[in-house]
Amino acid sequence: MTTSSSERGVSLGMPELPAPAYPDDVRARLERDAREVIARYPDSRSALLPLLHLVQSEEGHVTRTGMQFCAEVLGLTTAEVTAVATFYTMYRRKPSGDYQVGVCTNTLCAVMGGDAIFSALQEHLGVGNGETTDDGKVTLEHIECNAACDFAPVVMVNWEFFDNQTVESAKRLVDDLRAGAEVEPTRGARLCTFKDTARILAGFPDERPGAVEATGSAGPASLVGLRLARGEAAPARVVHPRGGEAPQDEPPHEPSPTEHLSSHDAPQDTSASDPAHPAGPVAEEGE
Repeated sequence: MTTSSSERGVSLGMPELPAPAYPDDVRARLERDAREVIARYPDSRSALLPLLHLVQSEEGHVTRTGMQFCAEVLGLTTAEVTAVATFYTMYRRKPSGDYQVGVCTNTLCAVMGGDAIFSALQEHLGVGNGETTDDGKVTLEHIECNAACDFAPVVMVNWEFFDNQTVESAKRLVDDLRAGAEVEPTRGARLCTFKDTARILAGFPDERPGAVEATGSAGPASLVGLRLARGEAAPARVVHPRGGEAPQDEPPHEPSPTEHLSSHDAPQDTSASDPAHPAGPVAEEGE
């Protein structure tokens, strides 16, 4: 007796239909933008990354229609485009929020509170990693590194920095985003939507007032090595730990160029570095 595929619990399914085309007016507009992007490169296929940002700016994520468009204007196969779109996490494959809230959970941010922030935001928003709130405002995700370790723990919203975050400040941040309140990054340009960010990443002008002049540069601790390499030895200010006050009866401390610096943590005495506070004898195994 033979067993049918349905009886075995196997669904053969139907072949996926071709991706729907963009409306004519949208297609014409994207083609104009695409020609401008492609003209920047000696080899047209090099324009694939910015073109994926371009189609992402249209719908908020990279759709099958967007990938088909990229393949057609660049003379690539959809398989080649899909391979790139699915490799880089900066390209969203499903609908996402107006604000991508990324919490750094790499080593330093994690131990400084990033893990706690991410866990708290999941519970506060009622979403998991890569999921979007019901109002379509916020997509939450953990990020491996924001390259801003001297401001740990760091949260990014549409790639703008929110430094030295706490659980409570991160909750206020997402609440303000959902309420439509004015939110200012710690540094860098003022926030725009994820679609607007995608268009900027595609290489088109940032039209936000003052965005070009705004700075999102690294902090003093990140630049110590660069200054030393240039032969500079200007003293840098050490900020006292968060929640602490600078001693009133001590003169300002001028650290040497090789001294550890941090945006919120001054060097701390440890048993290894402070003979006055030894760790004590280490017990032998079995004692």
